[in-house]
Amino acid sequence: MTITATTEATTSTTPHATATTPTGGAPAAPALGGLPEVPCPRELSTCDARQLTRVFFERLRSLEEGTREYQYVRGTLIEMNISLVNFVARPFRDRPGGPENEDIVQVGIIGLIKAIDRYDPERNTQFTTLAVPYITGEIKRHFRDTTWAVRVPRRLQEQRLLLARATEELTSETDRAPTPAELATHLGLTEDEVREGLVAANGYSSQSLDAPQADAGGSAATPANGQPARSLAETVGDLDPALAAVEDRQALAPLLAGLDERSTRILQLRFGQEMTQAEIGEEVGLSQMHVSRLLARTLENLREDLLHD
Repeated sequence: MTITATTEATTSTTPHATATTPTGGAPAAPALGGLPEVPCPRELSTCDARQLTRVFFERLRSLEEGTREYQYVRGTLIEMNISLVNFVARPFRDRPGGPENEDIVQVGIIGLIKAIDRYDPERNTQFTTLAVPYITGEIKRHFRDTTWAVRVPRRLQEQRLLLARATEELTSETDRAPTPAELATHLGLTEDEVREGLVAANGYSSQSLDAPQADAGGSAATPANGQPARSLAETVGDLDPALAAVEDRQALAPLLAGLDERSTRILQLRFGQEMTQAEIGEEVGLSQMHVSRLLARTLENLREDLLHD
């Protein structure tokens, strides 16, 4: 994700000059006449950026949106305030499981652009007063929407933060982990709401199936023989091939219950005890050929009824 501010003009070497020269060396457009030249907007000092931001905002109000002049002034405002984005993004860069630093800055620039489009100089407030909450909010929204391993409702995401702070406060007071009842009393929630939030908090991060299992204390368990603890993947059962036949058996059960006693006995001997047709004939007092015809007719009827259902 890359955001660039388009600058429609090349500039001279001082941020305090009195004219702006558009790209290609053409004379300055009348709408930009009198604007200070900003050769390297990102390299301005904080003081210069603050002063020039006011000047450019005043000119932006007089320009028609969508024109080249408007895009130049707006793009220069973005470039001049990139340092503000870097300042706001700094505390977020070391969060575990967060995005790369460059991604955080790019997301912060989105907040900066929104602040520029909504800032009104007539309110006599500093631009940073509006920009900082916009940039911070955009970065927090990015963390909320992209860093959870399992997506949960926003209500539960915010509740996770409340529970984390409450757990830290109560742990420092009692020197032990608080119970759900204590958390509920502290936060003014019901125990069910606290439990729901605790369960949802598990979706923030995921663990590899190859990671060693932790013991009850939260540390990696080590067996008595000194061997490394088994991973979760090693304790998960394998696929049972018989599971594929469960649905067929459930569908076939009422059909088998409707068979006569002789047909049921023949099926039981053939598929339950795996006897041959000759052995079945001796068991039920029929010829092998008769058993073959009964078995074929019974299976055909079961198949038709099963496919029909």
